[in-house]
Amino acid sequence: MATSRTLLAGLLALATAGGGCGASAHRAPPAPVRRSTGLAIPPANAARAGYAWLRPAPALNTWPRVRLSSGATMVYPPGWRSLAGDRGTATAALLDSHGHYLGYLNLTPHQGKEAQASWAAFRPRHNAAEGERDVTVMDAAAGLRFRSGQGSCVRDAYTSSTNTRYVEIACLVDGRRASSVIVGAAPSRRWTEEHSVIEQAISALIT
Repeated sequence: MATSRTLLAGLLALATAGGGCGASAHRAPPAPVRRSTGLAIPPANAARAGYAWLRPAPALNTWPRVRLSSGATMVYPPGWRSLAGDRGTATAALLDSHGHYLGYLNLTPHQGKEAQASWAAFRPRHNAAEGERDVTVMDAAAGLRFRSGQGSCVRDAYTSSTNTRYVEIACLVDGRRASSVIVGAAPSRRWTEEHSVIEQAISALIT
């Protein structure tokens, strides 16, 4: 599984890649080391109403965009920065003046055993296997309409080894060109400020 698919692992990889002069601007918390167990996974459509924000539409022209070789295209809000990540992926983040991450978006081609029917269980269990603890599923839905296909999404929260709580929305989308996973996340203390633009970016996805 590509490291950028999980928020903290991806940020750690970016911090490592940015070594040398200026590396502190990409510094991220260390990868968490403990696992969560006993996840409660709701039925995939249990919280479908929670995805009323998903309104497939192009973003404003002022939003930058990045295109993968598969043809999948992600937009990100003005003021966010495109960052280097794993090959074949796209990453954008909002950083504060100290280089701390306030928001994160990542687009990655479909990999491994990910499937629409099991996505609501797969994603949080993957996060737990990567080391996040206290993983909590907040809502999930399947059969969601995107601009170029259908997808399944799950919103969960987890705690890093630095005791920072994160909220993420992760969607597996099967489109005309390819199947892709888009993840948008932010520290829970910033979720109120950042969730709207994260949701807009996910809504504008083409895959």
